[in-house]
Amino acid sequence: MKLVSYNIQYGFGEDGRYELARAAKVVAGADIIALQEVERFWERTNEDDQPAILSSLLPDFYWVYGPAFDMDASKRGKDGQIVNRRRQFGTMLLSRYPIAWSRLHLLPMRKMLHPLNTQNPALEGLVQTPGGPLRILSLHLAHVGSEERMEQLEFLLARHRRVGLEGGPWSGRDDETHRNWTNCEPEPDCPTAAIWMGDFNSEPGSPEYERVTGNNPYHPGASYVGGFVDSAVATGQNPSTFTSHEGKDAEGRLRKRRLDYCFVSAELVGNVRSMWIDEAETASDHKPVWTEIDLT
Repeated sequence: MKLVSYNIQYGFGEDGRYELARAAKVVAGADIIALQEVERFWERTNEDDQPAILSSLLPDFYWVYGPAFDMDASKRGKDGQIVNRRRQFGTMLLSRYPIAWSRLHLLPMRKMLHPLNTQNPALEGLVQTPGGPLRILSLHLAHVGSEERMEQLEFLLARHRRVGLEGGPWSGRDDETHRNWTNCEPEPDCPTAAIWMGDFNSEPGSPEYERVTGNNPYHPGASYVGGFVDSAVATGQNPSTFTSHEGKDAEGRLRKRRLDYCFVSAELVGNVRSMWIDEAETASDHKPVWTEIDLT
């Protein structure tokens, strides 16, 4: 099974051209897709409803969308009636297999004076894979400071540790059958195993990276119970996924940094088969991160 994480920069490529179809084409061969920087009704993207467009470009996928924030973008139609719309920015999950449930985690943030800071999301979905239910998160951490990212990771790790105690969107037996709170469905699956994919805005060896994986210089890929392993490390790689336009190295080349990851929980490490980056793709300023994992 192929998984891909891609920060699509709301459809703008390295050439500065807006074309959402390019990003959709890049990820079309995956089974599970985690997208970041997906938006609705922004002027810079022709006021497009990007989740709707992406779902039409990828019609064989189930999908959910989680906005990090929501602003008024309403207009009045020609008849004078209000057309209610919400300007949104967030993350998206798409899957060839049913997404049984989803929930959005709004990550801790710090109020800034300068530069601009925005709310960050982690969209969690329960995917019914051929090998059983699996929690997938598409997330985007803060771009400004390490301190804020560390707070966000502490929040997510705490939620991950509590999964066994909290369960999914609801639990227990419905004793008000006349109101049908459960829609006559069994309690939703909520396994402890999970995969985190997204833009972590952190490089290997950073405090944020090591907060997820642990500091294991003598045992790369060490698997802690309740912890995560970088799929690249699990397959012996250390690629770059983002080309920084802020500076060049000593030889005059654009400096590459690795910011995007697929982290698998410890119990899934033995299922990872391969990991690679589409370095040639230019549909965004990030590169798509692919992981092949046996979930049959």
